[in-house]
Amino acid sequence: MAPGASLPDNIAQTGRLIAEAVAADRPDLVVLPEIWSCLGGTAEVKFANAEDLPAPGQSIPNPPGAGPLYRFLSEAARAHGITLHGGSIGQRHGDRLLNTTLVFGPDGVEHARYSKIHLFDITTPGGEGYRESATYAPGDTVVTVPVGPFTAGLAICYDIRFGELFLALRKRGANLIVLPAAFTAETGEAHWATLLRARAIETQCWVVACGTTGTHIDAGGHARRTYGHSMIIDPWGTVVAQASNGVGWVTARLDLDHVARVRAGIPVMDHRRLTA
Repeated sequence: MAPGASLPDNIAQTGRLIAEAVAADRPDLVVLPEIWSCLGGTAEVKFANAEDLPAPGQSIPNPPGAGPLYRFLSEAARAHGITLHGGSIGQRHGDRLLNTTLVFGPDGVEHARYSKIHLFDITTPGGEGYRESATYAPGDTVVTVPVGPFTAGLAICYDIRFGELFLALRKRGANLIVLPAAFTAETGEAHWATLLRARAIETQCWVVACGTTGTHIDAGGHARRTYGHSMIIDPWGTVVAQASNGVGWVTARLDLDHVARVRAGIPVMDHRRLTA
């Protein structure tokens, strides 16, 4: 996707892309990118486009307290009969937000939520500064969720640089990692594919990574470019599908037996000696 700061435009783009991908490829799982609901804009715009979420653990679609983003994702999952990994959206959390993933089953019921643990407070080699913690608070919970025969570990964007999170997901039974992102164009060119392949190889999991693309305007009025290049990587580290830096999607068939073969051949979890 190429989202901006307009919530109605972003919802319209998301709905169109989901419908087109489902019609073309009949997937079981659809994955959206990070903060597709509001990329860029001022803190006030981000708060306006965020929402309070219903209490977790609900067993019905659109429970009391569901806002428009929650309802949109729930209804899209149910209408298309898919598991919908909702990338991430802004969740109101006191005077800041959480960068939160929601996963919905084909029945439209929420199956999991995860809030980004590692916040992007960096300066790129090109001098661009980012301070995610000015708007967002960190999450603190490692989350996995069943997706068909798979167990999916949830992570978001900058999390990819912290291998200990992915080891924790593997220890919790993950054989699939889903990572929505809004990687900068500069860091994406340098590190995106390398980091994703590394996480796939070390966890011996499938990795599905969906990124935003295009240019958005930040709170200071500066144009920011994100990298795109969504990709699917097998547990051997092979990129089996990759998008360009344009709007669209890629698909792949995930083979659970491939995970078992890779893990049997190189049983890294049996050989691990350092745990700290």
